[in-house]
Amino acid sequence: MARRAVGGTGRAGGSGVKAARRPEVRLPPLEPYDGGGLEPDGDYDGVEFVTADFAGQDGRGARFMDCALTGCALDETRLHHARFLDSVLTGIRGVGTDLAESTLRDVELVDARLGGTQMHGAVLERVLVRGGKIDYLNLRTARLKDVVFQGCVLVEPDFGGARLERVEFVDCELKGADLNAATLKDVDLRGAASLEIARGVDRLAGAVISPAQLLDLAPVLAAEMGVRVEG
Repeated sequence: MARRAVGGTGRAGGSGVKAARRPEVRLPPLEPYDGGGLEPDGDYDGVEFVTADFAGQDGRGARFMDCALTGCALDETRLHHARFLDSVLTGIRGVGTDLAESTLRDVELVDARLGGTQMHGAVLERVLVRGGKIDYLNLRTARLKDVVFQGCVLVEPDFGGARLERVEFVDCELKGADLNAATLKDVDLRGAASLEIARGVDRLAGAVISPAQLLDLAPVLAAEMGVRVEG
């Protein structure tokens, strides 16, 4: 294992919000995947998976340590309670991937194309999500700490009941986000290219937004407060 967390040494942009610590994953020499298929509670240490098709396979409780997954298919793959540690996932794709109650720690997720991914109850710590598009991501009751969403598109992500601490959105599109019952602490939304909150705008305490974003959210805030705006 060779990685170093970077950032998080000060306040983002000089504001009162603490910056997220980003992972910097440096993988050791890797062994190629033998193609034997995923196994429940499998232990994968220092393995390189390239364009592997895991559609419909069962890897519940599996551990991926110092691994690289590149171009892998995860359609309906069962990875409930799996652990991804010090790993890089690049160009993965899939619909209905089950990552409920999984753990991602010191992970880089790059250019993912995912839809309907189940990550409720998951724990994400020092995770960078860069590029790609994720539709209908279910992060209900998840815990996110030191997580950065950068240059990606998140369509209707569900953060209901989740706890977000030191989470940054940088040059990404956040469309129709659900923050109902979520708890935010040191969440920086100023860098989001677009910010749309469908539910839970009242949970923005603990987040920082830009003046322009405040204007964009004014109709939603007014509706939440029961204020009518008439010309």
